[in-house]
Amino acid sequence: MITLDQYMLSIVSGVIVGFSLGLIGGGGSILAVPLLLYFVGLSSMPNAAHIALGTTALAVGLNAFANFYMHLRKKNVAVKIGGVFAGVGVVGSLIGTYLGHITPGNSLLFYFAIAMIILGFYVGFGRNAVKAGTHEEIPRINESAIKCKKLTTRSLMLAGLFGFIVGLVSGYFGIGGGFLIVPALMFSASLCISRAIGTSLISVGAFGLTSGLLYLYYGNTIVSISLLYLIGGLLGGFIGTSLAVKAPKNTLKKAYGIIIVVVGIYMIFKVLHLAL
Repeated sequence: MITLDQYMLSIVSGVIVGFSLGLIGGGGSILAVPLLLYFVGLSSMPNAAHIALGTTALAVGLNAFANFYMHLRKKNVAVKIGGVFAGVGVVGSLIGTYLGHITPGNSLLFYFAIAMIILGFYVGFGRNAVKAGTHEEIPRINESAIKCKKLTTRSLMLAGLFGFIVGLVSGYFGIGGGFLIVPALMFSASLCISRAIGTSLISVGAFGLTSGLLYLYYGNTIVSISLLYLIGGLLGGFIGTSLAVKAPKNTLKKAYGIIIVVVGIYMIFKVLHLAL
């Protein structure tokens, strides 16, 4: 039974996730699962791990499609290559979600925590983490303008291959996978990072909805909390995006990466029932 306090905390969690996404970009939604488990307080429920993954996946998917529409209006989306990546990736997402569903909850959270720690280092200390929108992106923009006028068989095959792999990982962990999709699109289709971000939202939305709805079929998605997460996420995203222009991105990404690593370690302690 979900209490009123838990519903309110779900909105607050959505604001936190949306704010971090708007402020620092890729990897922001990784905190959605631990927030739902330990802040909202669903960790005591039966099948808590699968409920957290299914519920957050649906919220992330809906939020991604909302943001995708805004990028589409700005013509910041490569629809064809994004469609191929997402279309093939949905198959991987279905398989990944099923594998996640049959994985015991504690094991799944342990693997998720390891993924958080790896992502934390990537977000905080990746060399290309803060180059979007700077002069360092210009060569790739020029390359994209030349190469992406016509899709090649090679680029389509690469997009499909990477889409399947990323979809599999995304489905297993119930995450949007934007931090994997963006570099995969940049490599397979020579997209500049800003256009890759807009295009990636097709896949983030598709993978999130696929996982969320499949978990709903299994009885492990709480739609009401997903919608509250979405509402909070839109509000937090607006605030975060507004502040992102003036914020010191390099420092923020390092700090946020450290937070993700610490939360990942905390989850490992919780899963293994170790004293903190």
